[in-house]
Amino acid sequence: MDIRKVDDRFAVAPQVQAEDMQALADAGYTDVMCNRPDGEEPGQPPLDELKAAAEAAGLTFHHVPVSGGHFPEEALEEFARIRREADGPLLAYCRSGTRCMTMETISNPMGLSVDERLTRAAEAGYDLSSLRFYLSKGDAS
Repeated sequence: MDIRKVDDRFAVAPQVQAEDMQALADAGYTDVMCNRPDGEEPGQPPLDELKAAAEAAGLTFHHVPVSGGHFPEEALEEFARIRREADGPLLAYCRSGTRCMTMETISNPMGLSVDERLTRAAEAGYDLSSLRFYLSKGDAS
């Protein structure tokens, strides 16, 4: 697994497999969030299989799907709520990890400045600098 730690309570990763769930629990994660629609592409593990494996490993499984570079306000609010309320470290995954990191950056669940959010994304290996103007609307940073 290519896990990119963002902070002590949040990491992102590309697609995980059912057999990865126990390793995630063993690594200290308490929650897993899928940000992909079920069946988004051929060969993607079925959501019910991933959820069952997560729950069998003692993980809480969340599904907040988005696609096509479109991030509806409701999905961003749900992402931020789950992020804030997770019992412990949360791993969010999608096809490449970019969608999860983008949701974290836009939804800003930890109330960080634009610079802090973009720096955290870059440190995790995601260049989201193209979002600066969008994120800066109404933000003095």
